[in-house]
Amino acid sequence: MDIDWELIRLISQIDRFDATWTSIEKKEGQSLKQLKAIATVRSVGASTRIEGSKMSDEEVEALLKGIDITKIVDRDSQEVVGYFESLDLISESYDDIPITESSIKNLHNILLKHSKKDEWHKGDYKQLCNAVEAKLPDGSRKIIFQTTPTGLPTQDAMRLLIDWYNNDKETHPLVKCALFAYEFVSIHPFQDGNGRLSRLLSTLLLLKHGYKWIQYVSFEHEIENRKTEYYRVLRSCQAQRPNEDITEWIRFFFNALGSIQKQLMNKLESKGVETRLSPREKAILTFIENNAGCKSGDIAKKLGIPNPTVKRILPDLIEKNLIEKFGTGPGTNYSIK
Repeated sequence: MDIDWELIRLISQIDRFDATWTSIEKKEGQSLKQLKAIATVRSVGASTRIEGSKMSDEEVEALLKGIDITKIVDRDSQEVVGYFESLDLISESYDDIPITESSIKNLHNILLKHSKKDEWHKGDYKQLCNAVEAKLPDGSRKIIFQTTPTGLPTQDAMRLLIDWYNNDKETHPLVKCALFAYEFVSIHPFQDGNGRLSRLLSTLLLLKHGYKWIQYVSFEHEIENRKTEYYRVLRSCQAQRPNEDITEWIRFFFNALGSIQKQLMNKLESKGVETRLSPREKAILTFIENNAGCKSGDIAKKLGIPNPTVKRILPDLIEKNLIEKFGTGPGTNYSIK
């Protein structure tokens, strides 16, 4: 892989931000707690939706607030809770999770812990071929990408990947994270859950290399927003296997990180604006944050604030870039920015 100037620019941009992060972290304690809670819900929702879950962020949040393990019967809920528990473990204990085959298998086990259909294979490498297929309009299936064969080839590929990762002291940490995620998802070592686990491992590796800000904004949500591009870039690199040039994938990975850094700074700036809001403005903002798609009448009724006052405050919150307005006339509704 040739490191081009565009990649060097992206790396230095991400690292420059990282250098200022410690002082931001000290100053923004309370805001970061809120941001982490929001980012966690968005990450869990996005990463499971990329793989076919139908749950919205609101449904994910409601489920995670009142987890009752005995009631997690549908597949989407099982996947959501498993992803949340894996992400939570990474967030709390990343320093104590070594990059080894056994810890990756353990994360896979936690990821699929609640999933009935995955009981037979969780925590173990795949036993059956798991080529990546696309369903065509006529119902037939087409193989898009042939993953590493089962048995020894998968075991060898995983061992080589982990040995390289732990022994390579030359490659820039960000490049190592991008390479590891790509190689992992290309090997596809487990029967199922490889896409979700590759995104969890990306977060784990970034945290281990000191990119602590990754917890406060959702990398998975960014990938969901670029899902078509994500798959296109992966496939175009994988089509050249082995000995492919994966510069395009690394550029995608870095662009996604750069984009979420900007989002994080915008969120922190808006949190700064929030501290200067009046009590009524804060109440309306919090209500919208917890009730996406609400209308001005709902806000007035639930908060006991006169409707004309709500209608006067809403445009101010839009101008401050804190909320967004959708629709017109009676259908007008508001969501958090």
